[in-house]
Amino acid sequence: MPENEVIAKGLVDKIGLKGASIKHKRDDGKEMKAEGEILDHQAGIEYLLGVLIDKEYGSLGSLNEIQAVGHRVVHGAEEFSGSVAISDEVIDALEKSSELAPLHNPPNLKGIYAMKQLLPGAPQAGVFDTAFHQTMPEHSFLYGIPYSLYEKHKIRRYGFHGTSHKYVSARACEILNENIEEKKIVTCHLGNGASMTAVQFGKSLDTSMGMTPIEGVMMGTRCGDLDVGALFHIMNKENLNLKVANTLVNKFSGVLGVSGISSDMRDVEHAAEEGNHRAEVAYKMYAYRVKKYIGAYAAAMGGVDTIVFTGGIGENDSLTRANVMEGLEFLGVNFDFDKNQGVRGKEIILSKPGSRVNVLVVPTNEEMMIAKDTYEIVTR
Repeated sequence: MPENEVIAKGLVDKIGLKGASIKHKRDDGKEMKAEGEILDHQAGIEYLLGVLIDKEYGSLGSLNEIQAVGHRVVHGAEEFSGSVAISDEVIDALEKSSELAPLHNPPNLKGIYAMKQLLPGAPQAGVFDTAFHQTMPEHSFLYGIPYSLYEKHKIRRYGFHGTSHKYVSARACEILNENIEEKKIVTCHLGNGASMTAVQFGKSLDTSMGMTPIEGVMMGTRCGDLDVGALFHIMNKENLNLKVANTLVNKFSGVLGVSGISSDMRDVEHAAEEGNHRAEVAYKMYAYRVKKYIGAYAAAMGGVDTIVFTGGIGENDSLTRANVMEGLEFLGVNFDFDKNQGVRGKEIILSKPGSRVNVLVVPTNEEMMIAKDTYEIVTR
């Protein structure tokens, strides 16, 4: 930084599980992968730091070259409307908000604790998935339940993937040479986890995920929008406790639950092509629900200027994009179905010249957003 130059990228995978591994790739293309026992997040980060200064594969001369550490933190509750420097007070607030994201915040905190111990001299920054959505007005984020429950337990819509929605909406306007503060944009972050956001004049007006990442469009294993009464009925009929019901809607629903085949859209598409009825239905449901949210957000904003696809499916699945775009001509979309075919993982405008609504694919870059926010915080 500030040149936004990527000198290395990698992944520590399956921490605490069999087959744990670390992958690392330098900017010159040299890469390595090692498998072994990585019992916890601190061990994973110790491996990571070791690889970064490795004489053969590393990118740094010493750990002293690391001037700051940025963390993606999933849930910032109402405490954080932007990225912040990590302090003891911030850590206390994150510990308290962990009950809102019990699967995500505790591992995020482990990363912070580990870096605090391993690199005590390096300042740290937290970049929150929920922060971008803190601009939503009350009528967008409140649920139709007694207001006292919001006051007492902060039960409300928080939204997620905020770093991604912020990045791709801004990047789309850069590509189009437009001012984001004048545009109405629907961003479609479509992957195994999926969410939609109405970005009005550069700010989040509404988003599909709710208090948790379950709500919204149908996802790989999450059910998306579901009648709460239907869930109560299932729990009663199947004699499910809260923990099992939570697992049902988080891990065994969505594309996997409907298709009975896979949560991977590529597998479902292949099965649908071979005539599997449940796979066909799952594939259609996914695109249909995305399309419904585009229409809803166009209504909420009083129109739409730009639609952006990102995420693993949004960036790489041309058939899903085509299914979503089909029938949206009434909004002013003139989609180039031929140009769309085979597009994978690259920035491209998929609407035809003269289309009133621009349609783009913009690969997300949450890591870059985290690096930018971290750099800004530590250089103030």
